[in-house]
Amino acid sequence: MPGLDPNVAVHKLRILDETRWVKQAPLRFRPELTIQIKIEIDKLIATGFIQEVQYPTWLSNIVPVLKRTGALRICVD
Repeated sequence: MPGLDPNVAVHKLRILDETRWVKQAPLRFRPELTIQIKIEIDKLIATGFIQEVQYPTWLSNIVPVLKRTGALRICVD
């Protein structure tokens, strides 16, 4: 998280060498939802909360969840 001292919390993927990689097929979303997803992703990138990385051997899809307020929350497994 931006501004959080790494001495408080650090997230790392601890992946064993013998782990089998899984690449999920990209999900397709309704066009109106795709626009909202792009806006939310751009916000998260701009604030430095997430960053774009390339993992050619594995991929996990996002899960868009509508809040009660109608706003969109982006979740990742």
